[in-house]
Amino acid sequence: MRKRSQAIIAAMLALGMAVGMCGCEGQLPTPKATTRQDAPNLSAKQEQKVRTRILKTLDQCNQNRDTDTLPTILEGPELDIRTSELNVAKATGNLDRKTTIPTDLAQAVISTDAGWPRSVFSITSTTKDQQSKRLLVFRQDSARQNYKLWGVARLFSGVKMPSFEISKTGSAQGTPTDTGLVMTPKAAVDAYADLLQNGANSKYASKFADDDLRSKLADLTAQVQKAMELNEGTQQQTFEPVNGAISVMRSADGGDLVVAQINSEWTRSAGAGRESQPASDAEKALFGNGKATSTMKTSYVNIIALYVPPANSGQKITAVGSERQPVKVEAL
Repeated sequence: MRKRSQAIIAAMLALGMAVGMCGCEGQLPTPKATTRQDAPNLSAKQEQKVRTRILKTLDQCNQNRDTDTLPTILEGPELDIRTSELNVAKATGNLDRKTTIPTDLAQAVISTDAGWPRSVFSITSTTKDQQSKRLLVFRQDSARQNYKLWGVARLFSGVKMPSFEISKTGSAQGTPTDTGLVMTPKAAVDAYADLLQNGANSKYASKFADDDLRSKLADLTAQVQKAMELNEGTQQQTFEPVNGAISVMRSADGGDLVVAQINSEWTRSAGAGRESQPASDAEKALFGNGKATSTMKTSYVNIIALYVPPANSGQKITAVGSERQPVKVEAL
């Protein structure tokens, strides 16, 4: 019975890793041109040069399973996620196909902000195997530093993206405390974390449109719960926004596209006298030679992309993309 429940959980977790991988990518409106005088920080050619440099080095790191070079091109949540992905690949011999980042561009949203950190939001094409478009967040932390890839989110199937200014015009960079919206960006991220943890019982549930991540996580949690109950086990998930790990770009309609890091922990406890084992190839790789106990905790880094509409627009906050990766597995 125990082996059966572990097999069910493993299958469900493998399915859960596929959140956001559908091939029908989000729809991008036509970029808008305005008469704003602010100059973008990069030209389209400079954005391409930055993106190409980083993605070329990243591809080499993927091929060589090289985590040592990653900090030269990555930072923030993307560094944690890619380090974990490559460590898993070293142990399993297989690199998850979600690590593929298309080199072709659908749209570049370039900041006009004069200060630092400066951001560029680049939206790619689909992958060759029809995975969804990627939203790439590049950041330059100071004038003396190169741009690095800070975050990657896979856009959800069929999602409608907000409009942005054309790259020659540039877009205003937002802040976590932007007003004139249905919520400030920081408040929206905090509310979404609460929604991930509490589902329909969250006091913020009515503020958000339905989305793929929450739907698939809810299904996954329910199915894992059934498997846990075969051994009289329990599970619990907690979600916590990371302070300061947020990037914001103003859209042409006065809303904000917000990309933020939300960390989570998934604790699974087996019934009395039983061991809780790693339940996926990624968990096994990260757990390594650890000694199993009755309780296992998996820590995740989640990158969430939210569209926060203007106040009085009548629109709900919408999650448009995400990335989710286990980064640590431990027995308690």
